[in-house]
Amino acid sequence: MQRKVRSVAAKGFNGLRAASALLIVISVAIGGCQPDTSPAAATVTGLRLNSLLGSPNSDGFARAETPIDFVFPRDHGAHNPYRSEWWYLTAVLTDDQGLEYGVHFTQFRQALTPVPTGDGPWHTGQAYLAHLAITDVATGVHLEAERFARGHPDLAGVRSGAQFAAVIEDWTLTGATQSPISLTLRAAEPAQFEVDLHIQQTGPIVLQGARGLSAKGPDSASYYYSIPRLRIEGRLRLNDRLVNVTGLGWLDREWSTSVLDESLAGWDWFSLQLDDARSIMAFRLRRYDGARDDFDHGLLVAPQDLDGPPVIGEGDPGVKILQSSDFTLSPQRFYQDARGARWPVAWSLTMNGETFIINALVDDQTIDLSVRYWEGLVEVMSPTGDRLGRGYMELTGYADKEQP
Repeated sequence: MQRKVRSVAAKGFNGLRAASALLIVISVAIGGCQPDTSPAAATVTGLRLNSLLGSPNSDGFARAETPIDFVFPRDHGAHNPYRSEWWYLTAVLTDDQGLEYGVHFTQFRQALTPVPTGDGPWHTGQAYLAHLAITDVATGVHLEAERFARGHPDLAGVRSGAQFAAVIEDWTLTGATQSPISLTLRAAEPAQFEVDLHIQQTGPIVLQGARGLSAKGPDSASYYYSIPRLRIEGRLRLNDRLVNVTGLGWLDREWSTSVLDESLAGWDWFSLQLDDARSIMAFRLRRYDGARDDFDHGLLVAPQDLDGPPVIGEGDPGVKILQSSDFTLSPQRFYQDARGARWPVAWSLTMNGETFIINALVDDQTIDLSVRYWEGLVEVMSPTGDRLGRGYMELTGYADKEQP
């Protein structure tokens, strides 16, 4: 039996409105000048996902157009001149009894203006949204919550130096960013669930695409890197039940101002951690006309440790950037939710002569808050039924039955 629990908290916005974004962008209209004494009230009016990477109104914002030299720990922090950005963490976990859990935490930043609107703390020109979700495989329970806040030193923001902090109200991802990275995620909905996870880097930072420049279309790109294998241990609380857990995490970082092509309905994204220590990212842009998109891409990383280079990417040993001709993704099974949307929750991935079966460990892992998409824990199987690993899957742009 599957159950869903959802919660929303929002503060610090005046005139929040929806925008469409690949990175689940928030677009905010702030009416008038805000005083430096108190936050404005918030009204959520229907955020949703569709086919854009950023807002069409990009005047004055920086764009991801050419490769850059990444500098760490600086680039773990915010890039405010770009329109949108995210810090995305997933964890595949097991408790002392061998039961399985998944955790998904993402903090999104949306720039309202290319530069601060003034000198006070309310004039950062930034807005933040965060999502937190837990999947309990044994019970089929999926718990989720979100936070909204204006960028403000006491409400929300992201900074990085020797110490890293991504904060949105009482949810925090904090720790040391000098290699190896060591972070702690603490977040809770007090009456429902709580996450307290300690995260340790075990492999190098991996640059996606062309040394960190990830193309999504002829005129669309982002700066994108991942840390695909993080050691995680900690504790989860699900209602009144406490469990100790260990497992693997995957951290994604991306920032951009670009816009996706109107020919795209959505995307299907996979981060897979195999038991043989290989890591796979596969990304499929879904066109309205059903054709394969030339900008589908992925990443295959051989087993790595921290004895080698701290940052690796295209051209380095053990890293293969996948073009659309290098892999295929084919849906195998669908789950139809109560609103009539049909989510492809099982897939076949063929790559380099290997075939992997990707299967949702709970069918209903839909994030149904201010934005609606599917984000959840999956297992990776061989065609003969042997488990090869686990990971996460993200699906967007699948319309409810009543929508055209």
